[in-house]
Amino acid sequence: MRQGQAGTLESNDAVITVAEAPAGSGIIIDLESSVKAAYGDAIEAVIRDACREAGIEDAEVDVRDKGALDCTIRARTHHETYAFVSAGKQPRQSAVRRSFRR
Repeated sequence: MRQGQAGTLESNDAVITVAEAPAGSGIIIDLESSVKAAYGDAIEAVIRDACREAGIEDAEVDVRDKGALDCTIRARTHHETYAFVSAGKQPRQSAVRRSFRR
């Protein structure tokens, strides 16, 4: 089973895990978020869009959101969907975190 993970559980971030799903099951999203009531549909739309852009039709996407902006969720999802479909690469788990200092 191929699986990847990106992100952290820090405030304003999200952990995204992408794993294989049975053919024909579509994109299955398990979302746990502190802002699910207000933004759950928008978060799921961003994830489905990123999966579609990567050519993924069937996957299980686990999301643990700590108030991340949609651009962060999109970046985390892109990171793992492209890792997920890359030929010849093993599944990987990575905490993608960058600090920008002046």
